[in-house]
Amino acid sequence: MNTVHSKALHLRMRGLSYNEIKKELSVSKSTLSLWLHDVVLSEKAHKRLDHKMKSEGTKKLILLNKLQTHKAEQRAREVRALAKKKIPTLTKRDLLIIGAVLYWAEGYKRLRIINGKERMSHIISFVNSDPAMIKAFLRFLHEILAIPFDQIYLTMRLYPHINEENARKYWMNITKLPHSCFKKTTNMVSSASKSKRPFNRLPYGTLQVAVHNTAKFHYLLGLIEGVQIKL
Repeated sequence: MNTVHSKALHLRMRGLSYNEIKKELSVSKSTLSLWLHDVVLSEKAHKRLDHKMKSEGTKKLILLNKLQTHKAEQRAREVRALAKKKIPTLTKRDLLIIGAVLYWAEGYKRLRIINGKERMSHIISFVNSDPAMIKAFLRFLHEILAIPFDQIYLTMRLYPHINEENARKYWMNITKLPHSCFKKTTNMVSSASKSKRPFNRLPYGTLQVAVHNTAKFHYLLGLIEGVQIKL
């Protein structure tokens, strides 16, 4: 028995895998299989080999999962990029529908009831934490409903962990509206979560966009009804 064969046998008896022996001795796996297929392993060697195989299997599974995740992320980016190209330049008609649907989803629409009777006077009130939605609704108010910016009132709704000044700077940057448009901040405490809301969930709270114009409010409700009957 040559020296390499002897070393291979010794390593196998210790419970090393063919891959480990191949790496150690630079011998092909086919040669090792020919040399070692009849080797009877001890219980200790079996345990060592089983552990090694399970470990390698786990590593392969983790690598496969990472590869699949990478492919899934790549496919998602490609799909999103393709979908993004499907949206043309927005027209005023598009902005009208966007604004109506935004308010349908997120705006305050229920008429006030005083002494058991519905009151027609009402403000437009839209609340959200998404800066893109806030921007879109402000464009709708200004370009579609012809609301001057100085008639738009903003109220921040903040949780205890949020710094008011930082939040105001953030929303001023998003809305491009001056400090004078901001009304007194509303301090919120989530009773449902018993103040356990994650601090990073809403780092700048939510913003209420309000317009005190009853006629425009009812016009907006009419737009929503127009969208509803076209569906």
